[in-house]
Amino acid sequence: MRRVHTNAAAACLLAGALLLAGCGSDDSDTASSGSSGPVESRPAPAKAEFPAADGRSLAEVLESAKPSELVISPAAMAFERGENRFPFGVFDKGGAPVDDAEVALYFAKVPKVNEKAEKPNAKGADARADIKALEEPANGPFPARIESLETEPAFRALTTSDDPNSATTVYSTDVGFPADGEWRIAALVKDGDEYSATLLPSVIVGNSPGIPRVGDKAPVIHTPTPEDAGGDLAQITTRIPPDTQNQVDFADAYGKEPIVLLFATPQFCQSRVCGPVVDVAEQVKEAYGDQAAFIHMEIYVDNDPPKTRPQVRAYNLPSEPWLFVIDEEGTITEALEGAFGVEELTRAVEKVTGG
Repeated sequence: MRRVHTNAAAACLLAGALLLAGCGSDDSDTASSGSSGPVESRPAPAKAEFPAADGRSLAEVLESAKPSELVISPAAMAFERGENRFPFGVFDKGGAPVDDAEVALYFAKVPKVNEKAEKPNAKGADARADIKALEEPANGPFPARIESLETEPAFRALTTSDDPNSATTVYSTDVGFPADGEWRIAALVKDGDEYSATLLPSVIVGNSPGIPRVGDKAPVIHTPTPEDAGGDLAQITTRIPPDTQNQVDFADAYGKEPIVLLFATPQFCQSRVCGPVVDVAEQVKEAYGDQAAFIHMEIYVDNDPPKTRPQVRAYNLPSEPWLFVIDEEGTITEALEGAFGVEELTRAVEKVTGG
């Protein structure tokens, strides 16, 4: 494996990524995607469509392409050692989502410069660690599939359809992190026979303890029902119109039937994906609601940010949305952070219902 010093082009990409990383989640800057029709899911391109890392550094991978005009932003923040679903959004520089890019990610472990170098993109030692990460051997490519967040019209809430910034897709790939710590991420975007490159904000693996994972017993919580709210559904859901995923208390269903537990707040979600994923769950509930309990849990006390509800704290969630699919014995079979579509949720539900 060869090491090279970071060149000027890679350094510029790093600086640009730091400046633009937040564009995808800044409501004030985000524009409508202008999509002219339904957005369809697409499988990931073949690995052979992208340059193999072959022992090259992250900087060398970046050098093989011109700087990208796109901004790519991670859509999750809790990762653990081992296999992870890595979701992200793709945006133009104006903040409008891009629904049809061919993207592959590359990862490199950030070496510690000193004991204080724990957080990404800080000054001093952390900045030096970022530069060193570009010199580390890259893992990749990890091509990303595109998951449509759209539903049939009957399940599309006003919270979604009236929001011009509502997400229509999420990109995702499966990544195996062999070690805890900070990981730097680069992306190559394929356009015909050419590639463009950009850097993503780095992620910290193993920095979100306490979140229930696949194979764990789900924490037992009480979730509000219409009876608890005196029939006022606006107290237990911010979706307009109210969703139907609140008819049963989680504690009553636990250990008796499969449960689909979704933490999301359509009205206040900064990433603009909570409305669409509640719609997705509403559509899947239409098909499987007699085989599993579908429960949508809002995030904030009295639906008034920023104080989070005790149910959210019981699951130690640092972000939203989060989805947990739980079998009839109370064991978590799927845990997803970020957005997901009808196809992915259907597959997860069929695992616990038998299809």
